[in-house]
Amino acid sequence: MAKTGAEDLTIVIPVYNEGAGFEDLWSELNTHLKCPFRALVVYDFDEDNTIPAVEAVIARGEQRLSLVKNDIRRGVVGALLTGFRKVESGPLLVVMADLSDDLAQVGRMLELYREGYHVVVGSRYMKGGRIVNGPVLKQGLSRMAGVSLCWFRRIPTHDATNAFKIYDSAMLKQFSLESRRGFELNLEITVKAFLAGYRIAEIPSVWRDRTQGKSKFKLWAWLPHYLRWYFYAFRPRNKA
Repeated sequence: MAKTGAEDLTIVIPVYNEGAGFEDLWSELNTHLKCPFRALVVYDFDEDNTIPAVEAVIARGEQRLSLVKNDIRRGVVGALLTGFRKVESGPLLVVMADLSDDLAQVGRMLELYREGYHVVVGSRYMKGGRIVNGPVLKQGLSRMAGVSLCWFRRIPTHDATNAFKIYDSAMLKQFSLESRRGFELNLEITVKAFLAGYRIAEIPSVWRDRTQGKSKFKLWAWLPHYLRWYFYAFRPRNKA
């Protein structure tokens, strides 16, 4: 399948009251990313305390940063889909605002994208990847899902559920994305990319539990939606 050209990286950052940590996130992005990029901060409601933090950075003359209001439906899926729609072409990176993602790996992830991969996963569960703190049950279920899909379905990543991925935006436009509740959207995209014959790669990354704010991850409410895409992965592949 054809790849897009050497467009700059776009980062989509869904937020929900992440104002206290946004300056730290922006500093980390600028420290670790050596490539040209722009960032879209997607919020649900006008009272979100992330907004003034982002506006303060923009007021200092930062032109790579934009605020985008979620115009699909409240929640992380709506925020991500809103961000995806704003990206016409090139690589798209999903980053959480809580500093949990291993931003030092973005350069290598982008290299793999340039080599022709359509999904590049920052993998917590391959050799060299790891998790620092975090809920044990959530970690165990996520690891079981990712590793079993790799071993038994041969999806070429041990961490299909992780949000920290680079996607080819042209590929995303080929899918009718159906997730509605939570981060299962990232599993849906990975599974659909695999079944459609797109190229997937992974590199090890370290995930760290947030040190401030409160996670919006709802394990038991979202688990049935994850299971839907887990079993969907065993459908026949289109190898064209």
